[in-house]
Amino acid sequence: MTGLTGTAAPRETHDSPTAEGTMTNSALECRGLAKAFGGIPVLRGVSLNLAPGTVTALAGENGAGKSTLMKIVSGQVRPDTGDVLVGGEVLRLADARTARELGVGIVPQELAPILDMTVYENLFAGRELKRRSGLLDRRRMAAQAREMLEVFGVDIDPHAPMRRLTVALQQIVEITKTTSWGASVVLLDEPTSAISGHEVERLYGVVDKLRERGVAMLYTTHKMEEIRALADRVVVLRDGALVEDRPSAEITDDEIVHAMIGRDLEDLFPVLPTPGTDIALQVRGLHTAGCPKPVDLEVRAGEIVGLAGLVGAGRTEFLEALFGARASTAGEITVSGTPVRRHSAAASIGAGMAFVPEDRKGAGLVLGMSVLDNGTLPRLPDFSLAGWLRGSARTAAVDTAMASVHLRSKGLRQQVGTLSGGNQQKVVLARWLTGHVKVLLLDEPTRGVDVGARSEIYRIVTDLAASGMAVVMASSDMAEILGLAHRVHVIRDGSVAGSLERAELSSPDAQSRIFRLAAGLDGEPSTTTPLPRDDAS
Repeated sequence: MTGLTGTAAPRETHDSPTAEGTMTNSALECRGLAKAFGGIPVLRGVSLNLAPGTVTALAGENGAGKSTLMKIVSGQVRPDTGDVLVGGEVLRLADARTARELGVGIVPQELAPILDMTVYENLFAGRELKRRSGLLDRRRMAAQAREMLEVFGVDIDPHAPMRRLTVALQQIVEITKTTSWGASVVLLDEPTSAISGHEVERLYGVVDKLRERGVAMLYTTHKMEEIRALADRVVVLRDGALVEDRPSAEITDDEIVHAMIGRDLEDLFPVLPTPGTDIALQVRGLHTAGCPKPVDLEVRAGEIVGLAGLVGAGRTEFLEALFGARASTAGEITVSGTPVRRHSAAASIGAGMAFVPEDRKGAGLVLGMSVLDNGTLPRLPDFSLAGWLRGSARTAAVDTAMASVHLRSKGLRQQVGTLSGGNQQKVVLARWLTGHVKVLLLDEPTRGVDVGARSEIYRIVTDLAASGMAVVMASSDMAEILGLAHRVHVIRDGSVAGSLERAELSSPDAQSRIFRLAAGLDGEPSTTTPLPRDDAS
């Protein structure tokens, strides 16, 4: 599951475990951890060791027990049985402060910085430096904050408000804060889930600095390229049990996936349906604002067309312009032969187009609302009469749509923010199915989704294609592009640099050809400046 943002070669392992799975020099040790909630086991006798100066990748599907393990290790949750030892000392209380005093720090997936305070104020929150007079010594805190950040090779103004920083830089500030009080064990929970491809390398550099300082890290991820780039060891949880614990150099991607979901990597992708002959979507000379060249595209009913490309290629911009959510300066769009007005998402929806954005939390869902309310949003007029919602009609429609994607929830009244990433993505997709859809636009449909949920989403997409729906899918995951698309257009500088048909996608050099087209290494090199943003990558 390698993304187009590039991969790194496996790193040399450090202090690999013995055949018995123990380490002679443990920064942290878990012994037989078990935990159940409401009588349902979520951890089943998990034992593992973290050695100083190593990165252990923690992989597993949503619901495998990763978050519970992290919370126990960081002192937020008490295990039913088992012990956590930090530097040989038992963590006896479920208390985050005690865990921190022992040297355990956690950088959660959902960061919670104080946005209206400065960088240095965030770094020293709760342990401010004071002068003899009792007043805050702001100059000394700012100076020390700059020194802390320079250790990780980042140039961040300590006086800058946190809200001006990107998520990636906020994350580095949080890591700096966690390690500044001497943490010997750092837990990183899906640290790249909300940052762009070009910022990932900076995070890798920070992880390397921590490794050099002898910090033991437990790094939760479902991305194979991150495991290969960073991990010394790989630990896999499935259904609350530890099912794999090996040095990363001794385990393949297929073996990791098989351990996570209990089946092989090639089983992730269903058989592609045969496309029809009718043209469902036709795009002629669509010139997205800010892109140097127009794009032409045809998609048949029942066909899945993939959009590949590097960071900044313009895939997200093209999909947004196609849907009417971004300005375009010229071009014609037709759906099943009917012209669609540009610059109007409402016109696109009326013509039978649907758009699933990459940022499901920011642009696809209202996390504080229920499954029912989120499922109603794109088609409110269809469920309204004289300004009143038709309760039974919308409930029936949303229930049918959610059942069609096998949504796992407590019911339509459950708050969407409490669902797993995979189930949130199902809600974003299924809410369009309350009405007729002819063309489905997908922007990174499995970003932030675990391997098992990916397989379900792939099945949903192919089932929709089999029903006659045309699908256009932008993805940075090479395996996804190769395994799910009938055809692939490679986007470079906002336009199509080249295309591969299904037969070509099955060839051994397909990945290399796509990369060369994306990088401008085939034919004439790219002479234009890449777009400053491509949220799909």
